[in-house]
Amino acid sequence: MKDENFSLRRRLAGFKYAFRGIRLLLRYEHNAWIHAAIGICTVAAGFFFRISPVEWVEVILVIGVVLAAEAFNSAIEKLSDVVSPEYSEAIRSIKDIAAGAVLFTAIAAALIGIIIFLPKLIAFC
Repeated sequence: MKDENFSLRRRLAGFKYAFRGIRLLLRYEHNAWIHAAIGICTVAAGFFFRISPVEWVEVILVIGVVLAAEAFNSAIEKLSDVVSPEYSEAIRSIKDIAAGAVLFTAIAAALIGIIIFLPKLIAFC
């Protein structure tokens, strides 16, 4: 750990790097495009169905968790490719486990979406 004093400038620079990471994720990672598009559709559905504040918290939280999981997965994949450019069964397992983590979050998000939106959709029809 560095023994540096607090610097607002360095803290703000950290935000710059984080936003660059988000830009890279959304520009180059196809699965992130899919998750972001589903998130946008979910937010639109939230406005359409006028979900409650608690439901908004749940929707925003699961969208954030899925996108964060996708970001971690992408970072793990890129780091793995740098560490071991040649094929490695261990790296393959690491990548598969990270992808599985994204799938866990996406399934949980879908189930939460069903719980929130299905009754509203049924009532609408």
